[in-house]
Amino acid sequence: MIEVKKILFPIDFFENSPKILPYVKFMAEKMGAKIELIHVVRGAGDYAGFELGIAWYSSLKEDLIGGAEKAMSRFVDEYMSDIKDVKTIVEVGDIAEKIIDYANKNGIDMIIMGTHGRKGLEQIMFGSVATGVVRDATCPVITINPYKVNL
Repeated sequence: MIEVKKILFPIDFFENSPKILPYVKFMAEKMGAKIELIHVVRGAGDYAGFELGIAWYSSLKEDLIGGAEKAMSRFVDEYMSDIKDVKTIVEVGDIAEKIIDYANKNGIDMIIMGTHGRKGLEQIMFGSVATGVVRDATCPVITINPYKVNL
């Protein structure tokens, strides 16, 4: 029998996360699963080669983490006040890798995430997080294109 007790919802704090959340809530309710949110702050390696580089990143790392934690709290307060026991985590590093690592280490049964979070030059520079997660995750991954949902 298939049991889904933990759903991981990676969020980026852009306008796309609230569009995907109703699907996450629906699946959690139907499966009796808990929802865990993860946000990954890009690591210093993503900025190597840029003019400001790693030294700039090092001085702002704690501010980025603190800002992400505050944004996570606001997201939960604004969009998930009807959900009990939402677990949140902020990680630093390669986004797809951290999502997969967290899922593996914490017994996540399913990942539900958006696609097309970035477009144009950002997509080319950073690649597709959703593609990396789908390719390497050891649990099922549901992807939702936030530009195609009608809510």
